[in-house]
Amino acid sequence: MTHASICFCSCHKTQESLLSSASGYNNYRGILNWCVVMLVLNNARLFLENLLRYGVLVDPIQVISLFLHDPYSWPAACLLIVSNVFILVALYTERQLSKGSFSEPVGFLVHCINMAIMLTFPAAVVLLVPSMTPVGGAFVLGIYTILFLKLYSYKDVNMWCRELSTVKAKKLARSLSSQHLNGGDRKVCYPGNLTIRDMYYFVFAPTLCYELNFPRSPKIRTSFLLRRLFEMLFFIQLLVGLTQQWMIPIIQSSMKPLEDMDLSRMTERLLRLAVSKNPTLTVKLLEPFTKLVCLHACCELMTIFADSSFRNSETVTYFWQNWNIPVHKWCLRHFYKPLLRRGFSKMVSQSAVFFLSAFFHEYLVSVPLRMFRLWAFTGMMAQLPLAWFVGRFLRGNYGNAAVWISLIIGQPFAVLMYVHDYYVLHFRQEAD
Repeated sequence: MTHASICFCSCHKTQESLLSSASGYNNYRGILNWCVVMLVLNNARLFLENLLRYGVLVDPIQVISLFLHDPYSWPAACLLIVSNVFILVALYTERQLSKGSFSEPVGFLVHCINMAIMLTFPAAVVLLVPSMTPVGGAFVLGIYTILFLKLYSYKDVNMWCRELSTVKAKKLARSLSSQHLNGGDRKVCYPGNLTIRDMYYFVFAPTLCYELNFPRSPKIRTSFLLRRLFEMLFFIQLLVGLTQQWMIPIIQSSMKPLEDMDLSRMTERLLRLAVSKNPTLTVKLLEPFTKLVCLHACCELMTIFADSSFRNSETVTYFWQNWNIPVHKWCLRHFYKPLLRRGFSKMVSQSAVFFLSAFFHEYLVSVPLRMFRLWAFTGMMAQLPLAWFVGRFLRGNYGNAAVWISLIIGQPFAVLMYVHDYYVLHFRQEAD
C-alpha cells in the first residue's frame, strides 16, 4: 500500500477536546440555541400545566382594589398632595438661610423636624387609616422615602455652597462652575438656585443627589419617550399577570406547610417559588428592569436629564453598590464619605450604610402591612457577614454564583415569611 493511500485512509489526528479551554474553540452558538429552545418549551409546558390546574387567574380589575379599599376614600392620593408642604418648607428654610434670617443651627433644626415628620406622618396615616391598603401604603411610603433622600441632599448641597468662599466656588466641579451649558445657557450659582422651578425639577429628576446644574439633553426625544412609556406599561402588566397566575398560587399553597412547620414541605415550596417555576424567575428579572430602566428612562426623557448611568457582580458588596446607581450615589455622597471624614473606619461606615438600607427596607414593608417582623431588616443586615465571606474566600465565578444564590433564595424566603405572618394575623383571625 502506498504512502498516499495510507494518508487518505487516516481519519484521526491529535487534538484537544472541544470542551477543553486549551482547544481554543469558543463558538457555542449551537448549545445556546438548544438552551433557548428548551427554555421556551419548558415555559410552554409550565404555562399549560398552570392553566389546566388553576384556570385563568389574571384579573386587571383586581389590581385597582389593591390601591383602593374604599372608592370614596383616597388617603394615598391625599398624602401625595400633602408632600408638597414638606418640599416648600425645605425651600423656604434654604431661602431664609441664604439671606441670613436663620442661623445655621436654626436652619438645621428646621430641616431635621421637617424630615422627621416626613417619615413619621405618612407612616402614622398608613397605620391608623383603615381605608389605606398595603399596596397603596407601600407606594406612598416609597414616594416619601425618595423625597426624604432628595431633601436631605438638597440641604447638604446648599449648606456646602454657603460654606465655600467666593474664591473656592470658582474651583468647584461642574455644578458650581461658570462655564456654559449646552445651548449657551450660563450655569446657576448659589443662591440663584433657590427657586420653585429649580426645586420641582429636582423632585421629578431621576436622581437623589442634588446639583445646582444638572447635565441636560438638548431636547425631549418624543418617539423614544413614547417607546419607553409603552415598554413600562407593557412590562408592568406582564409582571402583574405573571404574579397573579404563578406566584400567588405557590404562596397560597405554602401556608399549610408553614403552619404545620413541615420543614421538608417548606423547603420544597421555597425552592419552587425561587427557581423551579421559570415565570417566577422571569418576574425577578423583569422587576428591576421595569423600575430602574424603563421608569428611570421615562423620567430622564421628560426632564431632559442627561446622566444615564445604569453589571456582572462578583461580590455581594459590588452588587449592592451598583444594582441601584441613584441610591448608591446618594449613600456614597451624603452618608459614607461624611462618616469617613469624621474619622470612622471603612468597616463601620459600610455597616452604617447597610443599617440605613435595612431600616428603609423594613420601613417600606412592615408599616404598609401593619406588622413588624424584621425579616427585611435581618435580610439586609445578613448581607454584611455574607459580603465579608464572599470577599475573603470567593472570587470570580464563585463569587458571582454566591450573589445569585443569596438573591434567588433570600428574597422568596422573606416573601414567604411576610405572607405567612400577614395571613396568620388577618385572614386566620377572621376565619376563627
